[in-house]
Amino acid sequence: MARKDSITGKLDWLTILLYALLVLIGWLAIYSAVYDDEERNIFSSSLNSGRQFQWMVASVIVAFVLLIVDSRFYITFSYPIYVFILLLVLSVMVIGTEVKGQRNWIRIGGFQMQPSELAKFAVALAVSKYLAGLNVDIRKWRDKWKAFALIAVPILIVAVQGDAGSAIVFVSFALVLFRDGLESYFLVIGASVIVLSVLSLVVEKFLLVGILFGLALMVMYFARRNTKLVMAIAGIWLAASLYAFSVDYAFNKVLKPHQRDRINVLLGKEVEKGRDWNIRQSIIAIGSGGATGKGYLQGTQTKLKFVPEQSTDFIFSSIGEEFGFIGSLVIIGLFLGLFFRLLYLAERQRSKYSRMYGYCVTSILFFHFLINVGMAIGVAPVIGIPLPFISYGGSSLLSFTILLFIFLRLDTQRYETMR
Repeated sequence: MARKDSITGKLDWLTILLYALLVLIGWLAIYSAVYDDEERNIFSSSLNSGRQFQWMVASVIVAFVLLIVDSRFYITFSYPIYVFILLLVLSVMVIGTEVKGQRNWIRIGGFQMQPSELAKFAVALAVSKYLAGLNVDIRKWRDKWKAFALIAVPILIVAVQGDAGSAIVFVSFALVLFRDGLESYFLVIGASVIVLSVLSLVVEKFLLVGILFGLALMVMYFARRNTKLVMAIAGIWLAASLYAFSVDYAFNKVLKPHQRDRINVLLGKEVEKGRDWNIRQSIIAIGSGGATGKGYLQGTQTKLKFVPEQSTDFIFSSIGEEFGFIGSLVIIGLFLGLFFRLLYLAERQRSKYSRMYGYCVTSILFFHFLINVGMAIGVAPVIGIPLPFISYGGSSLLSFTILLFIFLRLDTQRYETMR
């Protein structure tokens, strides 16, 4: 009993309060998105709100179990959990159920589970375990590649299964490596790749290569006395040119038509009529909310089902329509409060494992938040990822709950030095 009391006293209740508020707001927003005159019972299992409530109860139970498990369990079994979850993700190729054209779900009784969601906390455990290892220095190439591999494996598995959105999310774990000392030039390389990718899609390829060649010649002229630098610049130009053409090939030959349309919409290109329906209707719904919104359950765009997937991918548009700019700011404020609180908790850890895990949790939640809200307002591609704790989805709610409460459990032993 004394042990239970000590854990309760050390829990960060502010974080739990923010979690509870977001989950409750999400539940009410889901009900609003599916509300109709035929079925008004928020607990009805025929509605997404009723099914979400069942997952909320399950998540509370799981959170309680996570808090009573000794913190050293997560440290000791980080790698076994990682391997087990990845095998579970692989198993959907054999025993998976197809949902909306993608075979990445497992049916358990009357529920469906998406293992790729669970892989997020498994990768967080494994990355934290590795970075906290003795003699691991992320500035050494040998250690870099091992950390990159832990992140790359689930990306490849999930991408092969056709879930590009979930695969991209795992890239956010790379941000944790910078906290551990990864050189800043990797950020420059990453930003350059993103800029070059966009330019490759909006500028004619030979013109782009010509512009890059001109820039390379200018730099080589000023560096002409340094032979090694001139050769390096020439190599960078060649690599950038080849990448520009590979982007065009991947865009037209690898991506599916709906994925190409989503990128073209974001880039402002013309697409077939109706292909940009989701984004346009989401923007209209948010804009129609004005400053204070139309009121709960009063959103016309929401009630008339103009926005597809409104209880999942575009849940923020429902909030924007019914609660307006002020309500949207409140939601954003709650998320920002949660992120800053998690960063504070991560920095006060004496254990490197706990600190790295805290940054993993913050990175994955922030990435989801940034992309999902960006999708709703038309500044990010529609890649189908949920808004943490708010979007409908049992797998995502359970995954985010596990992520968060493992960290809260680790935080209760923040004064201990654990490897």
